[in-house]
Amino acid sequence: MRALPRRAALAAPFLLARRAAAQGFPARPVTWVVPFGPGGITDTSSRVVAQRMGGPLGQPVVVENRPGAGGIVGAEHVSRAAPDGYTLLYGSQNTHAVAPAMQTGLRYDPQRDFAPVHGLGHSPNLLVTGAVRPWRTLMEFVHQARERPDALAYASTGVGTSSHLLATLLQSAAGIRMTHVPYAGPATALNDLIAGRVDVMFDFPLTSMPHVREGRLRALGLTTETPVPIAPGVPSLAAAGVPGVEMVPWAGLFVPARTPPAVVARLEDAVKAALKDPVVREFFEGTGTVLWDDIGAEAFGRFLAEEIPRARDLVIRSGARAG
Repeated sequence: MRALPRRAALAAPFLLARRAAAQGFPARPVTWVVPFGPGGITDTSSRVVAQRMGGPLGQPVVVENRPGAGGIVGAEHVSRAAPDGYTLLYGSQNTHAVAPAMQTGLRYDPQRDFAPVHGLGHSPNLLVTGAVRPWRTLMEFVHQARERPDALAYASTGVGTSSHLLATLLQSAAGIRMTHVPYAGPATALNDLIAGRVDVMFDFPLTSMPHVREGRLRALGLTTETPVPIAPGVPSLAAAGVPGVEMVPWAGLFVPARTPPAVVARLEDAVKAALKDPVVREFFEGTGTVLWDDIGAEAFGRFLAEEIPRARDLVIRSGARAG
């Protein structure tokens, strides 16, 4: 038998060890890092999927919150974790597309430092205003904003978040200027919106539609052309008169780069099974989220390759800046 080349001979034990580790994976609980605080839609949706992944994997998947800097703190933590499949990241449009375009000195690269596992889904945002405000339609609001540059204020859940970037895109598309009022989270922002201390805000239908139904908020438009069951009768921003606000927040699951492909495949299969679970599907339908149960590792990687430069262009066009 022909001897192996020296380089192959040296690499063989390492490759065998990696295959053995992949075959025995997982041998202990897996940690799912949520780079945002507990209680929000990101946290609750992660827990629903993580719980259903435990069955196919034969080990529990434990959610751990590591909030900070719009998701950057948690993403950086996972980028430095061991590439063994035991540390997962709930990555989002902000951590993997918007933050690299807005932040200088980011200490991770969204493509170099992570391997995609599976897409989770995308969620439209709703533009809402307080019922105490006089405008009842999007164009009535736009006319007021044009007549009073910088006098009207929009709330966001922080610089670089979808609520911030969507508002800057709305300003660009509608030819208006507003004052930015960032908040630490949606609850306080919505309270001030209801009280009339700020004028508009982009928010997820899950948290804003209850206020719309009870008459405290008014819905002006959605960031998607596709009807959303949780927000019946609400038109898209384009149909309401302002096309060009084409951004829908998305999320997916990642592991550190150099995680063995067999381990990634095992996790991919577990996510795919979880997303087909009736309980998971019912939960996400109730949030207005469109599930990506067919966007596996390869397809998710292709999506990222297109989404990252697209987000960079959107950030430049919107004029949004960190800090």
